[in-house]
Amino acid sequence: MVSSPRILLVEGQSAGRESLSVMLQKADFDTIIVRTGVEAQTWLENNSPTLIIFDASTMRSNGVRNCRRLRRLAEFTPIIHSRSFGEEEDHSAGADVYLERPFTPRKLLNRVRALLPADSSKEEIIRYGRITFYLVKKSVDVVGKGEFSLTPKLALLLENFIRHPNELLTRPKLMLAVWQTDFIGDTRTLDVHIRWIRECIEDDPSRPELLKTVRGQGYILKITGSPDANHGHAPAEIIE
Repeated sequence: MVSSPRILLVEGQSAGRESLSVMLQKADFDTIIVRTGVEAQTWLENNSPTLIIFDASTMRSNGVRNCRRLRRLAEFTPIIHSRSFGEEEDHSAGADVYLERPFTPRKLLNRVRALLPADSSKEEIIRYGRITFYLVKKSVDVVGKGEFSLTPKLALLLENFIRHPNELLTRPKLMLAVWQTDFIGDTRTLDVHIRWIRECIEDDPSRPELLKTVRGQGYILKITGSPDANHGHAPAEIIE
């Protein structure tokens, strides 16, 4: 018997907790409800949800800071960040989807379903060297390390590298492809996601052999034996 996806709902208002939990349970989701970021962090120390819904608009404390803490505890779990109307998105919070209140139940359910693991029978697989990337279920299998589940943002970022092996991908290009912005004034979000990918695919993430940093430009996924390795780029300065 296949178990229902487990959703951690972090909601500070009783009315919101009740309405959202009823909606999620009717959609056949196993819903865990907590009231604060602290309660969520305590629960995550010993449990692993399929997805997190974090309503920052009902939190007395800083929503972005709380979301970052949740991301650290659940690195590869999709997070939906609900925020107040007019509040600016802060991608450094680490959420995969940002929803502005008010939103309809249908819109939230559509976002939830889009972030959940898909039907593995429709899987698309890309293999390069030691790396096997599963696009549909959003995971990567590395010979010698095992298989890792990825958040939607991590999966999209890795897909960009996998589809362009041995090609320099600049920071603005990656920000545009994954976060739909080419603003690079704050690159912490990209840097953190690169670190997480390295933790999955590298034997020693502190000394990457596959995902290389190109000083002042971006990153290259180095795949031995891949054709057209230079892709017309001038020689780049690689940081070992």
